[in-house]
Amino acid sequence: MATQKIYAGTALRETRAREGLTQRRFAETLGVSLPYLSQMENNHRPISAGVLLRLAREYGIDLTTLAAGDAERMVIDMQEALADPLFDSTPPLADLRLAATNAPMLARAFLDLYRAHRQGQERLAALDEAIGAAGQNAVITAWEEVRDFFHYCDNYIDAVDHAAERFACTDGRRGDPWQIAVDALAQRDIRVSVVELPTNSVFRRNGGELHMNAAAEKPTRVFQLLHLVALELQRDLLEATLDLARFRTPVAREIARVGLANYFAGAALMPYREFLQAAQTERHDLERLSHLFGASLEQVAHRLSTMQRPGAKGVPFFFVRVDQAGTITKRHSATRLQFARFGGACPLWNVHQAFEQPGRFLRQLAETPDGVRYLLLSRDVSKHAGAFNAPVRRFAIGLGCEIKHADGLVYANGLDPGNPLVFEPIGISCRICPRPDCHQRSVPPIDRPLRIPDNRDGPLPYEIA
Repeated sequence: MATQKIYAGTALRETRAREGLTQRRFAETLGVSLPYLSQMENNHRPISAGVLLRLAREYGIDLTTLAAGDAERMVIDMQEALADPLFDSTPPLADLRLAATNAPMLARAFLDLYRAHRQGQERLAALDEAIGAAGQNAVITAWEEVRDFFHYCDNYIDAVDHAAERFACTDGRRGDPWQIAVDALAQRDIRVSVVELPTNSVFRRNGGELHMNAAAEKPTRVFQLLHLVALELQRDLLEATLDLARFRTPVAREIARVGLANYFAGAALMPYREFLQAAQTERHDLERLSHLFGASLEQVAHRLSTMQRPGAKGVPFFFVRVDQAGTITKRHSATRLQFARFGGACPLWNVHQAFEQPGRFLRQLAETPDGVRYLLLSRDVSKHAGAFNAPVRRFAIGLGCEIKHADGLVYANGLDPGNPLVFEPIGISCRICPRPDCHQRSVPPIDRPLRIPDNRDGPLPYEIA
């Protein structure tokens, strides 16, 4: 009967590090060559019987634990790899354990192949980012540093969110946010009034007098007042959060302070627990939520993308705002979908069509190159300044979630997510999109060779090999 081969590279490396030995010295104590030890530490070769005996004798290692531990590590690694949307399904746990125990070299080869795939994807993303950064002098700006801060916090700032909820709710119930803010500022001897101001102003402050523009839409006035409350009454909390973030420049810190005050305003206007319950009850109907909380559609969509409180998470949404040139001006994703850091969004996303059909919600079933399917929603959110000659700021917002959450959205009504033919292929950035037949491609992919056909008959002057 063949003996079981044991691959325990991690245990070997941990033992060597614990004993403070170099690879050469460790190889000498085990009675093997340096290349042989290196192969065992990297799980390219099993541990021989002689090495096992020396490990037990010299270092007191339990051989049964050694054999089981590395197999379990491989099982965990394979489970993680097979959870990738690249694979249609995950084999049963019993099958993974059989592979790790009876065919460890095959399991290791699979993990090496998957790791190479992931590293390749990460290199492409890094190269895409570097190319974009080169066009922006390859220096991260203060604005981008703040954007990344919120992005890597999942756009959820727990301490600020809880503080806003406590401010907006008395005895656990939401009050009138405008009146609560007015009363709170009055305690600081700041008197609020609504007056006529120039069309490009939301408010003006003169000492203890705070004038809000009567021409601004009510959600804008309330949001801006709550923003000022955050700066006036929550300064210590904001500064403590900024200290933890450790921004590299004073400018980035100032921008982040504005962002945190905006976060407080949105969280006070739409307190977490009550907003989450309403969102689930109304099946994330943006118009209903806008009415219930006196917020704009953009404020509601952005708030939905922040509902990631531990223990009470909402549907993971991505949120994006684009201008008429297709440039992303706001972006956040709590899903696996990540936006291009530079330039515009994929032209096949329906968010670009929102400008063509103002006042309408557009729906789209879409699939990204990694095989993940989404329900996307878009709408224009033009911002009028309240006068005939005043400029109109035109934007479109996009909101989306993975298709497995679609039943919780009213916007899934009447769609057929069970039919794979209804999902439109979309991408992230042309430079890293692998689709060879996209009719909207702007630049070729950076990881594929090109062929220039003698007789071109397609929309592109090249073919992707």
